[in-house]
Amino acid sequence: MLRPILLAAVCVLSISACASAPPVLPDQALVIAAMETAPAGARGDAADDPALWLHPQDAAKSLILGTNKQEGLVVYNLDGSEAARLPIGLINNVDLRQSAERSYDIALASNDQVNAVSVFLVDRTTGTVSHRGDVPTGRLEPYGICSGREGGRDLAGVTYKDGTAEIWAISASPAELTGELLKTVKLATQLEGCVFDEAQGLIFVGEENQGLWKMAYRDAAPAPEQIDVVGGATGLVADVEGVSLWRGKDGAGWLVVSAQSDDRFVVYDRKAPHTAMGSFSIGENTALGIDAVTHTDGLDVFSGALPDYPRGIVTVQDDGNPRKGQDQNFKVVSWADIEQALGLPVLEAE
Repeated sequence: MLRPILLAAVCVLSISACASAPPVLPDQALVIAAMETAPAGARGDAADDPALWLHPQDAAKSLILGTNKQEGLVVYNLDGSEAARLPIGLINNVDLRQSAERSYDIALASNDQVNAVSVFLVDRTTGTVSHRGDVPTGRLEPYGICSGREGGRDLAGVTYKDGTAEIWAISASPAELTGELLKTVKLATQLEGCVFDEAQGLIFVGEENQGLWKMAYRDAAPAPEQIDVVGGATGLVADVEGVSLWRGKDGAGWLVVSAQSDDRFVVYDRKAPHTAMGSFSIGENTALGIDAVTHTDGLDVFSGALPDYPRGIVTVQDDGNPRKGQDQNFKVVSWADIEQALGLPVLEAE
């Protein structure tokens, strides 16, 4: 049930700025973006999904990886400027996991041009992103993707428009690239966004026109359990798109989901029964000339400290910049602003 925390929209200013936005619904908070990236680089429906890479030695050199589904991967600096472009094909979603056990980190993307998981290596010293290659899925049009890592191996959750969700083991290095399909689960209709919660052994998955699900991915035959339904009291509406986690210690934290058609984001307790804590939209930052966020597809939540963002950030795709299908890009919101707007308990990050 939706927690009745706000009777009207709240504008939270983490910088000296004034926000304005279209009318919002009751029980919905309003925050503003503190930064936006350069456009993804194509007209029409182009930008889709981001992921944050934390530089191990200097957080100011961290990067945002964003997909341009008409071209490939775009890499941005934390100030939103473009750092690199890898035109490797029609990739839709991207996610990554980091590990101090190796000299590189691995990012994974769903590539429906070659029906594969595209694998990227991120050098942990220089931040250079390179395309290592592709792991064919043997199934048409892999759509969404999420990365996991446990027991020294990388996992990929791959989702499809026919309702199929797969769990893969991916082994990637400068010398090796292999993939093994571990498990397959079938839901009724189109899936996209997903996120691994290794602390709880769960994968959360969005079924675009039906709702939000979780599965215990370590089980031999993971059984889907529905968390929320489209059209209920929480404000979750179709399309259920981006799904990500603010990760606190001991499995605490928050699950953030894009409710695309109403330009808002629903926040749930990470732990069962996954109580809905409220929702927020992202309004116009007039001081910085950043337009409001609409019709978000992919999103990424990062709970580590970054320059100017000690509580982390949420990065979201913006469908119109400022008009629908024009110069789509990614917006960054301070997690501290969302905590304040929704009255969330301030947790210790994982």
